[in-house]
Amino acid sequence: MPMHEDGPSALQTGTKPILPVTGKDLFVRRKGRDLLNVPDITIGGRGTTVLVGPNGAGKSLLLNVLAGLKTPDRGKVLWNGVAPSRPRYCRFGMVLQSAVLLRRTALANVEYALRAVGHDRREAMARAHRALDGAGLTKLAMASARVLSGGERQRLALARALAAGPDVLFLDEPTSSLDPASVLTIEAMVKAASDGGMRIVLIAHDLAQARRVSDEIMLMHNGRIVETAPTDRFFDAPESAEAAAFIAGKILIS
Repeated sequence: MPMHEDGPSALQTGTKPILPVTGKDLFVRRKGRDLLNVPDITIGGRGTTVLVGPNGAGKSLLLNVLAGLKTPDRGKVLWNGVAPSRPRYCRFGMVLQSAVLLRRTALANVEYALRAVGHDRREAMARAHRALDGAGLTKLAMASARVLSGGERQRLALARALAAGPDVLFLDEPTSSLDPASVLTIEAMVKAASDGGMRIVLIAHDLAQARRVSDEIMLMHNGRIVETAPTDRFFDAPESAEAAAFIAGKILIS
């Protein structure tokens, strides 16, 4: 079941949607190296885009710039035609490689996030319970987040992000170093959210996972977007030499 079908929060209702997220002339340079050089990018519509590419390609940096968490040296990011603003963060979700959780119960972690985006206590509690159920964490609702396993913590972080029903969710390698069962659960949660209309952008190093969960693949190399294509076309008929080499498991040379 899609985990954001409960409807918008009070804060979301009072703010403008953030899709499409667009970036123009995004450029970041450090110590003589171009870390990001993206002339144009648009995240809109429906589905799941998976960013792939070698370490240091600029994937995480691009997500942080689009999220308004990092400022590029040049260029601008717009959320539905307007610069990112703090009040509109209620319509945006992000989950990192390592879950950042509060020192309280699993249930309280989700409830706190929901209260922060405008839900009253009763609605927040109801949503939090549904979110934990969707993540397979109902039996751990009253457990401290500090005692959860790595997979449970990551599922909790994702459940918390999904419960608020953001317009777009950015995931930075959410299954890195997790056991296979946790990986499959997180992939199922992502697919349910995408099927329910939430826009997903996910960074992955596992090409098998990228193929399983994506509608679109975006390959980055040396801070640039080298190729963007529907999933089947990207894997079956890559148009660039870099994509063909990356799929074949070859190291991309700068």
